[in-house]
Amino acid sequence: MKDKFYNYIQNLQNTITAKLEELDGKATFQEDIWKRTEGGGGRTRVIENGAVFEKGGVNISGVHGALPEAMQSYFKVGDVDFFACGLSLVLHPRNPMVPTVHANWRYFEMYNKEGTIVDSWFGGGQDLTPYYLFEEDAKHFHQVCKTSCDAHNTNFYPLYKKKCDEYFYNAHRGEARGIGGLFFDYCKATEEMSMQNWYDFVTEVGDSFLKAYVPIVEKRKDLSYTEQQRNWQEIRRGRYVEFNLVHDKGTLFGLRTNGRIESILMSLPPHVQWRYNHHPKPDSDEEKLVKVLKKSVEWL
Repeated sequence: MKDKFYNYIQNLQNTITAKLEELDGKATFQEDIWKRTEGGGGRTRVIENGAVFEKGGVNISGVHGALPEAMQSYFKVGDVDFFACGLSLVLHPRNPMVPTVHANWRYFEMYNKEGTIVDSWFGGGQDLTPYYLFEEDAKHFHQVCKTSCDAHNTNFYPLYKKKCDEYFYNAHRGEARGIGGLFFDYCKATEEMSMQNWYDFVTEVGDSFLKAYVPIVEKRKDLSYTEQQRNWQEIRRGRYVEFNLVHDKGTLFGLRTNGRIESILMSLPPHVQWRYNHHPKPDSDEEKLVKVLKKSVEWL
């Protein structure tokens, strides 16, 4: 399974980066192949200063070795070995009318000292972070997510949509990071779902990513915007940074397993503002967004 899924994310990375370069029309991805001293490595691809994408990354990695003590206590296990692979992407567009997007699809195995698999699971999802709210975009993104889920289990979309709303939440701000999507983790074999079934589900979601995001970019990338709207985008990006550095488990895992810092922090936008006690004007488009982020919304 690990070889099969790693092969899948290699191909998916190629598909996604090729489409994003075509969409940008100016910048191309810079590739960086790296090795991890303890075992494994990855292929990082970063795009910067494009016509559409100010900064973005589409990374894959497959790492293995002894599970560090900090993660042993996190997973509540003893001295075990692990293998983890996944594709992680974040795209920060230049135009504030185009939302930031994040997606991740991953597979994890844990072994005893004889090399026998003692646990394995899939995880992942995709979520949207707009700076200006276009409800039709939110509905489109969520509809693609729901269609992917419904092909496998009609309970998946409401369940993983709820988990996404709960996970991508800045508790210290009392607001969501964005308008959500899907989030699933610890997807293990059961009587109803084999690991092959989970593989089929996760890859269907991965294959749906471009369908969920590209039409939104195409619709919004050429809209005009003001310097004030750009400032708002940078203020909201600050909230994005806060979530990734304070709450995100993927960042935590990477830092605690001696991950590659440049790849882990690729998710951070290039230009951000933190203004003291900033509040949007009443009844403005900016306030409309903040109000939506204060509560979970059923988009469909």
